[in-house]
Amino acid sequence: MAAAMKVSSMNHDHSQSLWTEAREVFPGGVNSPVRSFKSVGGTPFFVKEGKGAFLIDVDGNQYVDYVLSWGPLALGHACEEVVQAVCEAAARGFGFGAPTEAETLLARKIQSFIPSLEQMRFVSSGTEATMSAIRLARGYTGRDLIIKMDGCYHGHADGLLAKAGSGVATLALPDSPGVPEAVTASTIIAAFNNIENLREIFARYPGEIAAVILEPVAGNMGVVPPEPGYLEALRQLTRSEGCLLIFDEVMTGFRVALEGAQGLFGITPDLTVLGKVIGGGLPVGAYGGRKAIMDHLAPQGPVYQAGTLSGNPVAMTAGLKTLELLGESGVFEKMCDRLTSLCTELGELLKQKGISYQQNRAGTMACTFFTEEPVRNYEDAKKSNTTFYARWFHAMMEEGVYWAPSQFEAAFISKAHDTTVIERTLDAAEKVLSRGLDV
Repeated sequence: MAAAMKVSSMNHDHSQSLWTEAREVFPGGVNSPVRSFKSVGGTPFFVKEGKGAFLIDVDGNQYVDYVLSWGPLALGHACEEVVQAVCEAAARGFGFGAPTEAETLLARKIQSFIPSLEQMRFVSSGTEATMSAIRLARGYTGRDLIIKMDGCYHGHADGLLAKAGSGVATLALPDSPGVPEAVTASTIIAAFNNIENLREIFARYPGEIAAVILEPVAGNMGVVPPEPGYLEALRQLTRSEGCLLIFDEVMTGFRVALEGAQGLFGITPDLTVLGKVIGGGLPVGAYGGRKAIMDHLAPQGPVYQAGTLSGNPVAMTAGLKTLELLGESGVFEKMCDRLTSLCTELGELLKQKGISYQQNRAGTMACTFFTEEPVRNYEDAKKSNTTFYARWFHAMMEEGVYWAPSQFEAAFISKAHDTTVIERTLDAAEKVLSRGLDV
């Protein structure tokens, strides 16, 4: 795909040199696969710094950033108040392997927005959090089977790297070499936004399912909101079947609403997984829920989970300051309004050029799919024109706008994306579309 692109007017010599060196020391040149630009082709740029709504690469090129470290930077890059709080915390020590007040302060702040987390446990990543929540659900219920949704991503733990089997309501198959079939045999894949599919699964495995885990607004197949009534039916079904409902709000927490998707839709899960925004850009994850369930965790109960760096005081401080600032009056609402404006006007530009698209939006995250049909699940998302998306991605990057390097990822907005930034983005889009892009 990259070979067909217009040659960029930007200079990327230093990035090219660093990319050559990186491929010698890292598999594929990266430490997380999506950074490699494999989905869109071409060579990734290397970042020197971020400030507000912008990234600056090592060659001095500036980009409006709609990736925002894949969601955590709700205040933008290097927010001065967060940087100051982090520096003060770091000056006191990077970590102690002992409790600090910062852990409790952040937990209380999270509870003020999402009260269903009666108790929680901090960890260092979203993968850790989902993996631990599932272990807890199994330990609490005494059951083994887990249902996850096709297209929802919950980290790279073995049991969650699973794909659909050969028929409806069948046990999952490994989605990566190195994952034993015996591990994914305890995972069942269901279709997102399809409650009848879930009823079939429960009928086939009565009394065996420990939990259903899903992103209440799917953010790893683009952005796909739940259909009206879907989450309500899911909550009723899991409750009647005696299994737990786990909301993976690593991405949606403090992104679709300050109270998370559960507050936005009025659905209370049994367990919630959080990450990204609650670390303010530093590595962090958390899982929590009803006290009766959380009491099964060690040292209170028999379900074991531990982490040397869990509750790291620097990350706790970054998260606390981020949530304090994000929760100030009118901040989140302005972010939502600006994203709505961006999506509306971008949609008009695409429509004028006769380009088929679908826009899905939830709070401060959105996705433009290049397809004619509405996107309500992973099968719909896969019908998108990914070749056109790659052209769009590179053309916009040449104009100084950085979208996610994959059709199946969300775009995020931050407090730093003011009206001037939005106008700059739309000007870039108009230039790209005026030149023409082959569909």
